[in-house]
Amino acid sequence: MLRSVSNSVCLRLLTAWVFLFTGTAGLRAQDEPKKPEPANPETPGEALDDPMPTMFPYLETDRLWLSGQLNFIFQTHPPFHAAYSGINSLNPNYEKATSRVLTLYTGFQLNDSTEFLVDIEEAGGAALSTGLGLAGNTDLDIVRNPLLSKALYLGRGMIHKVFALSKDKVANERNFLSLFRQLPRRRLEIRFGKFSMVDFFDQNSVSSDTHFQFTNWTVGNNGAYDYAADTRGYTVGLTADYEECNWGFRFAEGLMPKVANGIDLVWKPWQAHAENFEYELRHGVIPKKAGVIRLLAFTNYANMGIYRNAIAQFQKGLVARPDITNHPWHITRKYGFGINLEQNLTRNLTAFGRFGWGNGKTESFAYTEVDQTFAGGIGANGALWHRVYDRAGLAGVTNGICKDHQIYLADGGRGFLLGDGALRYGRENIVETYYTAHVWRGIYVAPGLQHINNPGYNRDRGPLLVPSFKLHLEF
Repeated sequence: MLRSVSNSVCLRLLTAWVFLFTGTAGLRAQDEPKKPEPANPETPGEALDDPMPTMFPYLETDRLWLSGQLNFIFQTHPPFHAAYSGINSLNPNYEKATSRVLTLYTGFQLNDSTEFLVDIEEAGGAALSTGLGLAGNTDLDIVRNPLLSKALYLGRGMIHKVFALSKDKVANERNFLSLFRQLPRRRLEIRFGKFSMVDFFDQNSVSSDTHFQFTNWTVGNNGAYDYAADTRGYTVGLTADYEECNWGFRFAEGLMPKVANGIDLVWKPWQAHAENFEYELRHGVIPKKAGVIRLLAFTNYANMGIYRNAIAQFQKGLVARPDITNHPWHITRKYGFGINLEQNLTRNLTAFGRFGWGNGKTESFAYTEVDQTFAGGIGANGALWHRVYDRAGLAGVTNGICKDHQIYLADGGRGFLLGDGALRYGRENIVETYYTAHVWRGIYVAPGLQHINNPGYNRDRGPLLVPSFKLHLEF
């Protein structure tokens, strides 16, 4: 998501921070006796010496970080066929909606191994059908509860500590998640505080950035990865990341929400909690071309229902329709796995693929209603056509749910996103394409198009087209 606040606020913060800390900055990169190597020379993605332009240059002092982003996404869809609709259906009539996310990123580097990162955010606008009716929703920037306050809130707030396990250094591209210009080649990174789990897990240089790339939920992320998060996508927890030159392993422990898609977290980690594991091998599957293979696993413990139990209540006549939330407080377990691949084809052309599987017998709870997903696509750098800051991409994804989940929806049950009142099951198949054009300094525009078959896994509805237009400002 993109974040920012008004220029006047940024200016006041910038003036205050520069006054307090100018002259106390750490060692500058150009003052080092030896230029370090890139952190991950075999990782696909943009070159370290070719950052995306911004409206204003970033602070030169190593100690501070101050930047901002604004993302506006306009989407619409024409009328589409729908044999019937339910409370949680995508509206089959013409719709339009515009979402916005504004963020101010700040950070302070205490020393060469410790930093503090704080992001202030505001998210608002609207979503097509308030975000209901699709497992692969078309806009990753939407907040799924339109009743949430539109006031500023803390997006991220964390302590980042690096433990050196070797003396040699590698270069690091500074960003809002890490201010260090260089890092030990072998290291352990610990983070504690509030963050989004997908800041660090299931990342992909082709499809994980809604600022410049795809916007569909199940293209930007692994749809079957039901990662710990509140309604806005954040949790509180701890991550540990061990990094070698060509591989890394990370772990995270996070809090789970009280209810599905809930804004409140359970502050009893001995009851409700989530574990996340990812192994990353920075090695391509094509000889002599850079690539990355990431293996993901997660397990969640929360107050989740079981689809088969909800169906049994309905079949016994105990409820008018299946209700996955109709149970006393109890902790159940959900788990899943994922594979995330990216592979350079040429210097400016990179392919990606994802596979995800989740234990679909347990309630979809935090991200979206997907039990199995296959996704793949390609991203191109505009240097191919002599526009180095432009981007383009094409991707396809097919999502599915398990048999118990299908029967639950067919009997009239509702999830936190889906519920047409009935269901003639078919896989939800999505194709998305976009083009991001650099206009001037930190201004970017991006037209896009999504085609969706069987929205909400329902063959009695759709297909539909969703054209979009994105305006992005990078400060």
